[in-house]
Amino acid sequence: MRAKRREGFISVITGFAFTGIALGVATLIIVMSVMNGFRHELLSRILGINGHIGIMAPTSYPFNNYHEAIKDISSIEHITTVIPMIENQLLVTAGRSAEGVMVRGIAKEDLLKKQALAKAVAGVDMQYYSDDGIIMGVRLAHKMGLTEGDKITLLSPNGKITAFGTVPRMKSYQIIGLFDSGMFEYDSNFIFMPLESAQLYFGLKNAVTNIDVTLDDDKYLEAVRDALDKSIGGNAYIYDWKQSNAAFFNAIEVERNVMFVILTLIIVVAAFNIITGLIMLVKDKGRDVAVLRTMGATKGMIMRIFFMDGAFIGIVGTSIGVALGLLVSYNIERIRQFLQGVLGRDLFSAEIYFLSKLPAKVDIAEVAVVVSVALLLSFAATLYPAWRAAKMDPVEALRYE
Repeated sequence: MRAKRREGFISVITGFAFTGIALGVATLIIVMSVMNGFRHELLSRILGINGHIGIMAPTSYPFNNYHEAIKDISSIEHITTVIPMIENQLLVTAGRSAEGVMVRGIAKEDLLKKQALAKAVAGVDMQYYSDDGIIMGVRLAHKMGLTEGDKITLLSPNGKITAFGTVPRMKSYQIIGLFDSGMFEYDSNFIFMPLESAQLYFGLKNAVTNIDVTLDDDKYLEAVRDALDKSIGGNAYIYDWKQSNAAFFNAIEVERNVMFVILTLIIVVAAFNIITGLIMLVKDKGRDVAVLRTMGATKGMIMRIFFMDGAFIGIVGTSIGVALGLLVSYNIERIRQFLQGVLGRDLFSAEIYFLSKLPAKVDIAEVAVVVSVALLLSFAATLYPAWRAAKMDPVEALRYE
């Protein structure tokens, strides 16, 4: 592979081929890992705050017999957790600040059943989660300039009807703590309050508006949903997490597939560099090939020599790319923090990407596919130059030398 001094450009092209394959493989592994991590983190946080299936009561008819409904639903196979709650959009005010929020009334023991929620409120003293004590998303609190111990006012347009019209429902609550789920959408929009307090505020007495259902495995989603449809009938609206987030996750999947195709083209370009380098190498080594042929080397032997040259570039380049890709993928968040410190800019805004940390999840099966594609392209790129070398006439090669 080391060309003659007067043909040193061959070595340069070979170096480009090495670099191109290594960068292509590394970039493909990093991007696919980040896309996988992004999807995994979003899904785990969504299912950590919400269940796999939601059951929502009609607007004018809340679930008055939800205790019995929970027992019936819990008896269905593969359902692990059934949580009654009240959920509604309200306006929260504090001083001159006002924001639209999603208020969720949920009992303390049910809130702590969800691992992601329990982790998010780990720093909150839950003994005060009662009566007028509420838990607010950390980003919502920062946006409104609030902290633990401050008071807020919740306003609902569906208030009491009087002779002078509808009077908005208003009540003050105290922030007993802030939760941080790591997902911007929830941390900037959600408020949790005790179920009894929510029933009192919304005038629902002993009723709820939603029932949250969590499964032991997502693969049973369709079967459990069919069972719920048969059990509940048309008395409620049943939806699952895929419906609620369909557009979002479909966009991630499409982007992931497109990125795989686009980045594979980097490896294809590197494979063309292998072809170019080997063709020039065949020309440069013409006299050597002729000497080998006159000494008895067969065409198959010559083909194997140049095939091994190209295969060496592919194998070494792919190995370097895999090592670099895995190294960056497993340290992607540290690299981001370092670059942010150097550049003084936020490179992964939570407002845009929904997550506060840059995730990466390496899928060994995908890494194997990337390696296979890179090696396949590298080996295929060697076939024509090797065939051309084997076809060379030793007499003609020696004559022109």
